[in-house]
Amino acid sequence: MTSTTEKTAAKSAHKVGFVSLGCPKATVDSEHILTQLRAEGYNIVPSYEDADLVVINTCGFIDAAVEESLDAIGEALAENGKVIVTGCLGAKDDVVQQAHPQVLAITGPHATAEVMDAVHHHLPPQHDPFMDLVPPQGVKLTPRHYAYLKISEGCNHSCTFCIIPALRGDLESRPVNDVLAEAKRLKEAGVQELLVISQDTSAYGIDVKYKTEFWEGMPVKTRMTELCEALSGLGIWVRLHYVYPYPHVDEIIPLMNEGKVLPYLDIPFQHANPRILKAMKRPASSEKVLGRIKKWREQCPDLTLRSTFIVGFPGETEAEFQDLLDFLDEAQLDRVGCFTYSPVEGAVANELGEAIPEEIKEERLARFMEKQSGISTERLKRNIGKEIQVLVDEIDEEGAIARSMADAPDIDGLVYIQDAHDLQVGDLVMVHIDQTDEHDMYAVLVD
Repeated sequence: MTSTTEKTAAKSAHKVGFVSLGCPKATVDSEHILTQLRAEGYNIVPSYEDADLVVINTCGFIDAAVEESLDAIGEALAENGKVIVTGCLGAKDDVVQQAHPQVLAITGPHATAEVMDAVHHHLPPQHDPFMDLVPPQGVKLTPRHYAYLKISEGCNHSCTFCIIPALRGDLESRPVNDVLAEAKRLKEAGVQELLVISQDTSAYGIDVKYKTEFWEGMPVKTRMTELCEALSGLGIWVRLHYVYPYPHVDEIIPLMNEGKVLPYLDIPFQHANPRILKAMKRPASSEKVLGRIKKWREQCPDLTLRSTFIVGFPGETEAEFQDLLDFLDEAQLDRVGCFTYSPVEGAVANELGEAIPEEIKEERLARFMEKQSGISTERLKRNIGKEIQVLVDEIDEEGAIARSMADAPDIDGLVYIQDAHDLQVGDLVMVHIDQTDEHDMYAVLVD
């Protein structure tokens, strides 16, 4: 039973509203802040009117994200009046101040301590031991069965279209023993899939010269390969995101073929034309990339490759765009996202060539997606008749909605399992693939 003291403490605890915008890396920042708020006795409430103040974790990478963040701040101010801003847009505090001068405080990304200082100033904590009921894995914004595992902050690249280093700083790798301890807590809390994220996962440990730490009595290097080896011992799905094509990425492919990590690589190639890649300051040529893709698939036939690209980069010619379409034909990537170039304030690329008219950008985007649509459809057809393992994400009136090893949450396809009402979210099951389309697969349970 709940005691009178406990009920009184819960009723009198300060209440904080929280809005989380942006990428998975921002989601992890939000989880850290929420965990600290709960640890200090604050209640997290879902509505503006119930909150004593609101914290908004913003995105500021492209113009559309800036606009969404400013709109969210404006809405919270109108509905509540007391707003603390954090996140990538917070790194541009002048932009926030100009649009919304009445905000209580502004911090940049991965700034849990600074956010808590602001909360303490405007809403002093009412510490009570009955409120310190934070689970060992912390407060998560993802479903119970999967979680993001952020291994580093910042980035050492100077890509001309990107301002992330200016927003999040240089590479700062987390100690590998801290990462593994968090991964173990998540596994023990019921997580079935870890999504390893950072700005540049391949660069993990470069800043600390691949320092050796100790994890459960064993030495482990602060390096992507050794991290993957250690994570594989947890016996759950491990998926790698934001992997730059450094030479040592080749070391990961055998681990994928052995089933130690998922055979899935998320590598943002961004373009294929040599001049555009040089203007972008990207680290690889399309010829080398095609050769490595061929080698990777020879070593790991089940490998799924996801990538993202930009069309309409300043000065991009029709011939250079055609090089990108030709690359798609050669590479035969499984999953692809594409964006039109956005002239983010402060990006060096804005001055590198003549701006491409919006109508041409959109026309190239449509042609790009049409080309990739056919490729994705044909590659997915290869699964028809196969039996594969899937992770159940949702149960609805028609059955279960799951994901295969080839599908990351929110960005890739789904597996629809008919007549599977007895399954539960988080179940790992075998299914038979009967049908596919451009993005998704349709299956029945294997007896």
